[in-house]
Amino acid sequence: MSRIGWMPIPVPKGVVIDIKETEVTVTGPKGELHRHLHPNMTITLNNDTLQVTRPDDERRHRSLHVLTRTLLVNMVQGVSSGFVKELEITGVGYRAEKVDDKLILRLGFSHLVEVPPLPGVSLELEGNNRIKVSGIDKEVVGEMAARIRALRRSDVYKGKGIRYAGEVVRHKAGKAGKAIGGKE
Repeated sequence: MSRIGWMPIPVPKGVVIDIKETEVTVTGPKGELHRHLHPNMTITLNNDTLQVTRPDDERRHRSLHVLTRTLLVNMVQGVSSGFVKELEITGVGYRAEKVDDKLILRLGFSHLVEVPPLPGVSLELEGNNRIKVSGIDKEVVGEMAARIRALRRSDVYKGKGIRYAGEVVRHKAGKAGKAIGGKE
């Protein structure tokens, strides 16, 4: 049995939470987030802590309990400190440029790839091969990073492409490696 749903959510100073039935608004120094949550979940604010409760132990309500708490934690963290995903571009001739708010990528195609940011997301470059995706909504930041990565995933044979910072890409030997040490 998961106990995550029962854990109280601490609310940092400077974050204001407004609960109206199933609508929750979280405002902080970085911005404001709204979310409509399931009507069966009860959300209460007591002494700078949020608590989520469920009506009974049905399987569906247990799942919604943990989901609701996780969504609220992400909202509170987003408006107080924000979320960041970093991407690395590896490969000869692969690089990124920033023009206005768009990202221009050279990824070995015959054309340049333009990537406009999603609303609520900012794109930053560190050098010409590290991209920082940041924002207050964890879902939107993750979606933007996934879209950029999907443009040219890291190749398992040469390692060229876009990957998350710290992601390990396992390399395959290819035909030559198979011939040298492979089974007969």
